[in-house]
Amino acid sequence: MFTIGDFARYGRVSVRMLRHYDATGLLRPAHVDPATGYRYYSAAQLARLNRVIALQDLGLTLQQVQRILNEEVTTEELRAMLRLRRAELEAAMTAAAARLVQVEARLRSIESEGHMPTNDAVIKSVPAMRVAELTATAASFEPQDIGPVIGPLYDELFRRLDTAGVTPAGPGVASYEEVPEGGGVHAAVQVAAPLQDGDLRVVDLPPVDQAATIVHRGSVDTVLPTAQALALWIDENGYRSAGYPREINLECPDNRDDWVTELQAPVTKTQGHRPRARAHGLERHGRGSR
Repeated sequence: MFTIGDFARYGRVSVRMLRHYDATGLLRPAHVDPATGYRYYSAAQLARLNRVIALQDLGLTLQQVQRILNEEVTTEELRAMLRLRRAELEAAMTAAAARLVQVEARLRSIESEGHMPTNDAVIKSVPAMRVAELTATAASFEPQDIGPVIGPLYDELFRRLDTAGVTPAGPGVASYEEVPEGGGVHAAVQVAAPLQDGDLRVVDLPPVDQAATIVHRGSVDTVLPTAQALALWIDENGYRSAGYPREINLECPDNRDDWVTELQAPVTKTQGHRPRARAHGLERHGRGSR
């Protein structure tokens, strides 16, 4: 038998919690000294304590926990419930981590206002490109909706290319377009010739006479500041958008933080444009265009 303090230490709970479990009838002591009122527990009661804690971690109330235990839930049933809860928590952690990345990217954009490296942007022509692509629809263009869609698309695309015995002839190309259901997501990779796989769409992307481009170094999850720097450069240098932008995956090592991605935004020159002063009023930017 163990005192309430010793049992609390072995069970990794507080004495106060054990007293609460006793008061609610969820976990009674094995013995109470009638003279002193001291509570004593047996080692066998750790099994019930473990179930109480596990069910509470599932988000159940004490009343619900007691009802389940009174119905004598089996070990296998409890294990299945905990596995489900573990999967839910892992999914929540993944989603929270992704949101944190976007919060940090947004914060970097705010902190760099007025001194974004827009001089890194250049105008260039983009040749036509033959690509194999897969398309899906995301709920929106927000990163938390795009990420879960484009990743599996690329996995499936490369699986099909491998099955067809085709080696990509160039970089991956991601592009997006508005569709009635949300955001149209295109995951593509350059190929040299038409494919025989009927399940794989091969298209010729048209050339772009003028594209405002900028290189982003790092995970595409952190592309926001770079994309906004490109938008600022386009606006300040008298251009306007002329089509949906593309993301060209120039380098994609295992570590996503080492990725190199070129953003290409089709543009046309605005007539009668005069250089616009930067927000801090000290500098005008016409650099990068040619």
